[in-house]
Amino acid sequence: MIIGVPKEIKNNENRVALTPAGVKELVRKGHTVYIQESAGENSGFANAQYMAAGGILLPSAEEVYTIAQMIVKVKEPIAEEYSLIRKGQIVFTYFHFASGEALTIAMLESGATCIAYETVENPDRTLPLLVPMSEVAGRMSVQEGARFLEKPQGGKGILMGGVPGVKPARVLVLGGGIVGYNAALMAAGMGADVTITDISLPRLRYLQEIMPANVRTLFSSTYNIELELPFTDLVIGAVLIPGAKAPHLISRGMLSIMRKGSVLVDVAIDQGGCFETSHPTTHANPVYEVDGIVHYCVANIPGAVPQTSTLALTNATFPYVLEIANMGWKEACRHNKGLVPGVNITDGKIVYPAVAEAFGVPYERLKL
Repeated sequence: MIIGVPKEIKNNENRVALTPAGVKELVRKGHTVYIQESAGENSGFANAQYMAAGGILLPSAEEVYTIAQMIVKVKEPIAEEYSLIRKGQIVFTYFHFASGEALTIAMLESGATCIAYETVENPDRTLPLLVPMSEVAGRMSVQEGARFLEKPQGGKGILMGGVPGVKPARVLVLGGGIVGYNAALMAAGMGADVTITDISLPRLRYLQEIMPANVRTLFSSTYNIELELPFTDLVIGAVLIPGAKAPHLISRGMLSIMRKGSVLVDVAIDQGGCFETSHPTTHANPVYEVDGIVHYCVANIPGAVPQTSTLALTNATFPYVLEIANMGWKEACRHNKGLVPGVNITDGKIVYPAVAEAFGVPYERLKL
């Protein structure tokens, strides 16, 4: 198969979809890999490394898209890339269709087969290609939240871990999945007073058993969240419904019970956000205020640490890339049932139920 890796062009997206090690393995298996020049530089991988691995460099994204049978990316295509994607082409990346109507329409019109990292499943229904970036995003959310709690950044001027004689910051983590677990762990390690919520009692029991002593668990409900907000300095929104829009757990009205300078970090912004007042921001302009509350809603948080993120992501995605390249996407889906829910759009049809539901359009079962 001919595989193409374009350079990511979303604001401050510094990751790359394949490392030189991945290119070398694909070439060894008889595939051809085209890399856009400088695609890996911001992740620490030079053009020369890709060439040494057997990759072929091309100067423009247009050339990569034109020649490749499968495009492997990190983030969803943006408007200027829509016209480059063609009928029958495979695009394998994070799509998050449910929160992007224009993207969804463009991919339906393209006729491409769109396989979304975020909905590929393990046999136990866990999401293997979300895990590494969820781990990074969860840890980064606290790092960024701590920064924006600083007074010069617009926060209330609180140190996460406090000092002897002064209480630490109070952190509320909404969602006890991979993001939430990593956020709570990082906040606890910084010495904060942490509460983590979820609607699953078995998950809360598990978290109670494994978390440090400065982490408490709480059943997630609007009532309980409202009780916590007046005393909370940093809220991490870490709720995920696979492939669907995130629910709004904090409304505009609830901001009024928070203290000015508190910080909301919405890690669910890729899926529409879990705060009513959230809208996507960028690493260049990461925050804004609503009613005195600082909102951090960067849609590609792991892009700020591209070396770590690229290595973590490609460790997880590469086996699937190789499987699709070796077999073609249909045969790969027959062989690996976990890839089937990864196929969100193909041949102008939505074949993933949550995406169809998000836009109120018909869903068609995938035919292999």
